[in-house]
Amino acid sequence: MSASSAFNDEKGGSSSVGEPEYGHDPASGGIFSSDYKRHDDLKEMLDSNKDSLKLEAMKRIVAMIARGKNASDLFPAVVKNVACKNIEVKKLVYVYLVRYAEEQQDLALLSISTFQRGLKDPNQLIRASALRVLSSIRVTIIVPIMMLAIKEAASDMSPYVRKTAAHAIPKLYSLDPEQKDQLIEVIEKLLADKTTLVAGSVVMAFEEVCPERIDLIHKNYRKLCNLLIDVEEWGQVVIINMLTRYARTQFLNPNINESLLEEGGSGDKTFYGSDEDEDEDEEEKEKKAEAAAMAKRKPYVMDPDHRLLLRNTKPLLQSRNAAVVMAVAQLYFHLAPKAEVGVIAKALVRLLRSHSEVQYVVLQNVATMSIKRRGMFEPYLKSFYIRSTDPTQIKVLKLEVLTNLANETNISTILREFQTYIKSMDKDFVAATIQAIGRCATNISEVRDTCLNGLVQLLSNRDELVVAESVVVIKKLLQMQPEKHSDIIKHMAKLTDNIQVPMARASILWLIGEYCEHVPKIAPDVLRKMAKSFTNEEDIVKLQIINLAAKLYLTNSKQTKLLTQYVLNLAKYDQNYDIRDRARFIRQLIVPTEKSGALSKYAKKLFLALKPAPILESPFKDRDHFQLGSLSHLLNAKAGGYQELPDWPEAAPDPSVRNVEVPEWTKCSSREKRKEKKVEKPFYTDSEGESGPTESADSESDSASGSESSSGSEESGSGSESEESKEASESEEEEEEEEEEQKKKKKKDLKKPVQERVFLQTIAPSSTLKSYELLHRITGEGLSVEYCFSRQPFSPDANMVAVQMQFTNNASSDTKNLHIEDVKLQSGMRVKEFPEIELLPAGETATAVMGIDFCDSTQAANFQLCTHTRKFFVSIQPPVGELMRPVFLTENEFKKEQGQLMGMNEITEKLTLDVKCRNEHAIVQRVTTAANLSRVPCGSDKEFAGRTVTSGSLVLVTVATKEEGAAQLTVNCEKMVIGTMLVKDILQALTQ
Repeated sequence: MSASSAFNDEKGGSSSVGEPEYGHDPASGGIFSSDYKRHDDLKEMLDSNKDSLKLEAMKRIVAMIARGKNASDLFPAVVKNVACKNIEVKKLVYVYLVRYAEEQQDLALLSISTFQRGLKDPNQLIRASALRVLSSIRVTIIVPIMMLAIKEAASDMSPYVRKTAAHAIPKLYSLDPEQKDQLIEVIEKLLADKTTLVAGSVVMAFEEVCPERIDLIHKNYRKLCNLLIDVEEWGQVVIINMLTRYARTQFLNPNINESLLEEGGSGDKTFYGSDEDEDEDEEEKEKKAEAAAMAKRKPYVMDPDHRLLLRNTKPLLQSRNAAVVMAVAQLYFHLAPKAEVGVIAKALVRLLRSHSEVQYVVLQNVATMSIKRRGMFEPYLKSFYIRSTDPTQIKVLKLEVLTNLANETNISTILREFQTYIKSMDKDFVAATIQAIGRCATNISEVRDTCLNGLVQLLSNRDELVVAESVVVIKKLLQMQPEKHSDIIKHMAKLTDNIQVPMARASILWLIGEYCEHVPKIAPDVLRKMAKSFTNEEDIVKLQIINLAAKLYLTNSKQTKLLTQYVLNLAKYDQNYDIRDRARFIRQLIVPTEKSGALSKYAKKLFLALKPAPILESPFKDRDHFQLGSLSHLLNAKAGGYQELPDWPEAAPDPSVRNVEVPEWTKCSSREKRKEKKVEKPFYTDSEGESGPTESADSESDSASGSESSSGSEESGSGSESEESKEASESEEEEEEEEEEQKKKKKKDLKKPVQERVFLQTIAPSSTLKSYELLHRITGEGLSVEYCFSRQPFSPDANMVAVQMQFTNNASSDTKNLHIEDVKLQSGMRVKEFPEIELLPAGETATAVMGIDFCDSTQAANFQLCTHTRKFFVSIQPPVGELMRPVFLTENEFKKEQGQLMGMNEITEKLTLDVKCRNEHAIVQRVTTAANLSRVPCGSDKEFAGRTVTSGSLVLVTVATKEEGAAQLTVNCEKMVIGTMLVKDILQALTQ
């Protein structure tokens, strides 16, 4: 490619995917390329008066940065455009400045007044970008300006700007730690923010700046627990880790009774036995009895706030983000009662199968958990079987887990697996398998002989590494019962001619020397052979030859006296000073002379003392004192910046510090005002029948939802009588009004026929509403059911979607007792059943309405439709458009709300309209059919507005039409999951 063509391509803005990139190194030939012209060209475009050229230049510059190219020499040309009126150019300029502000501090400081003006820009993205650039200029002279900007941004009306302010706090703190007190005030303010977008970022700032200020979390604890499900994924990880440490300081150990019993019975014996063991055993028994009595006297009662944390994090085990699942798993391991920790096992096993990139970290945590909580992973034993495609480090970790899970029941299965692994070509893996067999034999005495015989068979393996590892493990096993296995010791003695691996030879020699009395005929002969090859052996083997000679001299001096002197003389002139020193020491100790000290009398006791059998333990034992998932846990050493996991308190701190004042909405005169002031319920409600007082951010009781759900709150009795009486007095007036209304309705219903009275509410559906089949007449044995979303308010509960159902009895006999049973819902969803239809005669049709709270999701509501003879499993799944309700907005209000929901809360798609959908009436009809939205009157484009039924999240839709059927669809939504699904449905409606 010539230089001129490269220049022309760059000037025209087009580039080829396969185009070679030229370097700046003259030796590479880049000196003949046109790189210098490229940047001159971009500078000319940036100096142009045309916004289109500036935009094109900025796109290419940002693309260069994304590819890792250096664009720092363009800083002066780019920074001049920071005041450009074109919003798209300004956004890209700020992206560039964030990247290079720290490198080009002097030039950035010249434009600081422009950045300050950007903090006042109407567009939230510009305000956030200006703050980001300010915090990226690492100069102490602008610390006051940064502090002022952060304080203003913390009060900004846009959650995105407040989130950016939280991100800027740690940057300012690292630049000037003396600003800590002022930054803590900002953090305290942002912690009180009720927006999920801000929560994760401010908690990260809290962890960086003042993790010791636990008092800042008290009043926000319940709010963080309830918001957790809606926070973005990485924010969830940060909050969960922080709440784990918080809970360890504020609540009691839920396994306190178990801990007391363990402490009472954990008197570690001395390494060598002593005469005082019997007295110590009696003391241990007394301690154990005392601990058991204490555990019985003080039954543990879990704090409601502790339960709130466990309950609200449990749904996150289903998260698609592996880091979130790991965070919840470590929280449950460190905080949950022993009986409840098992719920994390399935989630961790799912991660192993679906996320190969996180297997190493998951297995590290499972290996630690399986030591103390073996039972919860036993049902998933096969999930830890090793595949031939696994990397070596994964294989070794799976071996650790399998060894930890081994018990008398499954050991035969595990040993069969190990037999297969030994045939692997991966030698490191084979060595780890042999060590695992040794650990199994140590822990389970029933299979010790079987494992030992299997390891002895490996001694005839052709691979030296396999034989060597087997020798080392056999040596450790034989120390447990040497008198029973003298034949194995003899067999190993014969291997000294063939085994050349130093560690294996040293192990055999130590074993023969230690138990020379069990092989009195073979040991001297082994010493004879070793004396011949002494000068050619490795240092570790020489030391064991010297030890063997000393032990044989003390037990069989007649046969080995001369051999011992010969070996000691060889060692006396060895090159290694350790060997020379050992030989000199042993000679004085075992061969008494006039100069020998009193110590020589005790030579036998020194050399032939009984040694305790080694304990083969997992390297993950006691590693759980590090917080699981942390770098310190991974390394098994405290890493820089690690925050210690606090110990459980002996007495629970005052729980009232987490109480938040409840707004007195009961003093309002009208019911409507009171309803407006009610706090929205958390996304996930309690689906397990566990309840506690003041679980929401504003301590609102969810007794109403509890009465509608099928699971009662019998398990927990932690709600106080004072709170219940207060709630009763607050709702007394409301109940009286509802009773009067119900009496009036009953009087009206009594005048109607029986067949109409049984229905809760019947709404005449519009002809445009789509009907869906719930039950086919063949499947339903003559009963067919269709349903539609009536798009009318469901009067018993405004947060529910009204679903109108039409029952048709096509059978020849009557259908009786039509009702709903066994409702199965995703967490947080609720159903208001229609009243039972007592009789549906043959050939007739009946209509009823039920309410479903889908929690702003398209998850299906599953239940059984029952008659007096049969039960049919059915489900209702809503299109995303049926989760909306129309909202009237003026054009000015629409533009204002849309301005606040730009950037991250905006999706734009270009489309070509269907031929039949190119007039205004058709577009409006199709959009309102796809989504239950309201048209904004007098808008410049076709604009629609609505809110989600459950949470009231704002949804704005704009369809801007152009020539020849081209159009642009823009959706602004507070919940982007809703927005993404809505774009898909509206696109389909407008293009088909």
